Amino acid sequence: MGQPNGRAAGKSRGGAVNRDRENMNAQEQTDWYEARFGRWESGMNGESKTPLHSLRKAAIGSFARTGFPSTREEEWRFTNVAPIARVPFVPAVSAEIPRLERRDVERFLFAGLTSHHLVFVNGRFLPEYSSLGELPDGVRIESLESALRRDQGEVLRHLARYAPPDQGAFPALNAAFIQDGAYLYLPDGAQIEEAVHLLFIAAGDADPLLLTPRNLIITGAGCRLSIVETYHAVRSSSYLTNVVSELLVGEGTVIEHDKVQAEHPHAYHVGTTQIVQHKASTVVSNSIAVGGSIVRNTVATLLAEEGSHCTLNGLSVATGNQLIDNHTTIDHATSNCTSFEMYKSILDGASRGVFNGKIFVRKDAQKTDAKQTNKTLLLSDDATIDTKPQLEIFADDVKCTHGATVGQLDDEQVFYLRSRGIDEVDARDLLTFAFAGDVVSKVHVEPLRDRLDVLLHERLRQGRVTGIE
Repeated sequence: MGQPNGRAAGKSRGGAVNRDRENMNAQEQTDWYEARFGRWESGMNGESKTPLHSLRKAAIGSFARTGFPSTREEEWRFTNVAPIARVPFVPAVSAEIPRLERRDVERFLFAGLTSHHLVFVNGRFLPEYSSLGELPDGVRIESLESALRRDQGEVLRHLARYAPPDQGAFPALNAAFIQDGAYLYLPDGAQIEEAVHLLFIAAGDADPLLLTPRNLIITGAGCRLSIVETYHAVRSSSYLTNVVSELLVGEGTVIEHDKVQAEHPHAYHVGTTQIVQHKASTVVSNSIAVGGSIVRNTVATLLAEEGSHCTLNGLSVATGNQLIDNHTTIDHATSNCTSFEMYKSILDGASRGVFNGKIFVRKDAQKTDAKQTNKTLLLSDDATIDTKPQLEIFADDVKCTHGATVGQLDDEQVFYLRSRGIDEVDARDLLTFAFAGDVVSKVHVEPLRDRLDVLLHERLRQGRVTGIE
């Protein structure tokens, strides 16, 4: 049994696409990246003959065939990426890593979360700024580039298998320029008590850069792990972060994955997180987006074996002309699995939000219990939201609900707080922060949650979001 899609929206705005310009530039756009790929390949020597490079070549071919998406495609009809496609971004794979002062790195770390952190600048690992505490036997936490040098066959059994290049233009472009990122492997029973922090910093002020970090997290059975993935900038010129993270979650394993995107206001960010869950596993994904000009976050999880549970939480806070687009997919492929999803947006100025959440319940996925909620708070008359929760159900013994609400601050609640001696600005801040707090409270990594509390108080009070200071 299929269920029709639902859609709710705030104030509707135009935003017509200049299709002639898109079409005129399409070949030029793909030619640019093919030429850059060829230039990189010509300097590789023996590496160009490896299985990894065969993957890259297949990926650039896939990108050349599809090109960048347009608003004519259903998955992209609310998000026009023409501003991204028109910029000739230079892949950072061959660029020199800018030199940073230690304070430039340390301000993005967390007090109380110091044992395990990997630092990447322009997508490349910096060991001198990274630190790993004592790890259980058999656990590997290292750069992807290091893991590929150590055992390319081991890594390629999983790399680009769960988020393959044929998923779309951006995963293909990322795979074409795979070079570095984080690699985590946990054998059966491994428990890591302190969260692992993956810190990605965009730096330098050279040509517009394409950053393509690739993260691969593989766990055995009965593991426990928390991952904090954060994105920041110490550069002011335009750049595109196009990141892919793949997570394979073993039987009975519990993972929390927290992603905070707080990049420069002129940056573009396209992120893909693909999760595959085995029997009786639990995943909590918290996605917080506050930076960037055009942002697209895609989070997808496959509940592949019985008894699995996933929770997807998201919070977007935007102002000015920002666009933050959240696409989620929860695929109930088998029986007795549960999922819970709550995504919220706070939009001010002339910002735009997009939420497209899909829940698939397949024929054999009986006893599914799935709940999805999307809520948007509009702080100005010019802010807009396009929201599209979707259920596609092909099993008959299920409990599934979804819904979307769009609204503004309640004047009566503001009046009540003012009657208790709180001025209007503080009253609105309190109510707005309470709205966001439902998501922030789901972050179980305490140092990160404390930082988010400070960030949101500062940004909401200022009426803008520009990043974590």
